[in-house]
Amino acid sequence: MKKDNYFKYFSISLFLTWLFLFGLLPFIFVFFVSLMHRDPEMVLTFHFTLSHYFELFNPIYLNIFLKSFYVAGSCTLLCLIVAYPFAYFLTQVNAKWKNFLLLSLIIPFWTSSLVRSYAIITLIKTRGVLNWFLLKFGFIHVPLQLLFTNTAVMIGLVYNLLPFMILPLYTNIERMDLQLIEAARDLGAKPFTVFRRIILPLTSPGIIAGCILVFFPAMTVFYIPDLLGGAKSLLLGNLIEEQFLTSQNWPLGSAVSVTLTLIMGLMLSIYWRSSRGTDRRELV
Repeated sequence: MKKDNYFKYFSISLFLTWLFLFGLLPFIFVFFVSLMHRDPEMVLTFHFTLSHYFELFNPIYLNIFLKSFYVAGSCTLLCLIVAYPFAYFLTQVNAKWKNFLLLSLIIPFWTSSLVRSYAIITLIKTRGVLNWFLLKFGFIHVPLQLLFTNTAVMIGLVYNLLPFMILPLYTNIERMDLQLIEAARDLGAKPFTVFRRIILPLTSPGIIAGCILVFFPAMTVFYIPDLLGGAKSLLLGNLIEEQFLTSQNWPLGSAVSVTLTLIMGLMLSIYWRSSRGTDRRELV
C-alpha cells in the first residue's frame, strides 16, 4: 500500500513540476515582459508600463484580432460540417472498416505538419496537381490562383485540424445509447426530429470538445498562414511571431500573448459555468 502511495505522490509531483516549469513559469515570464518598456538595443528595460496593452486598441491590431476570430470560427464550422457525418459513419461500419478508416485518418499525422503544409502547396499552386486535373478534363480554361490567398489558408487549417474534431465526435457518438434513437423512431419521430431532439443533444459534449480543440489552435498557428497565405494573411500567431523575431518588440508580442490567453481562459470559464457536470465529464 505504501509503495502505491509513493508512486501516486511521485506521479502527481512530476506532473505538477512539469506544469509549473513548462506552463505556469513561461506564462509568468511573458506577463512580466509585457509590462516592461521596449529598448531597441537591450530588447527591454525594467520600467513598468501598460502602454503595450493600450496599443492593442489600435485599429490595426483590433482588425487582426477580429480576422483571427473570423478565420478560426470559419475553420471550426467547416471542420464540424465535414467531421460530424464522417464520425457518425465510422460508428456504423464494421470493426474491420472502422480500424482501417481510423488508421487512414491518423497515418498522415505521423509526419510533421510542416511537411503536410508543403504538400498542400504542391497540390494547389498554379502548376500544381489540382490545376493540372481541372485543365486536363476541361473544368477550367485558366489555372486557379489559390496559393497565397485566404482560401489556401483555410484549406491548410481545415486539413491539419480536422482529426481534432473527428476523434472527440467519434468517441462521443460511439458511446451514445442507440436504444433512445430506436425508441424515438418507434414513437413515430421523423429522421430530422430524431437528429435534432436525440442525437444532437447527446453528441453536444463531443461537438464542444472538438470546437475547443480546433478553434484555439486555428487562432494561434502561424506557419500555415505564412506558407499558404503569404503576406496577405496576418493572424494573431503571425503577429506574435513577428513581434518577437522580426520587430524585436518583445513587450508588445507578450501583451498580445497574454491578452489572447485571457480571452481563451474567459471563453473556457463561460463554458464551465454554463455547462453541467455530466457534460464536462463527457469531455474527458
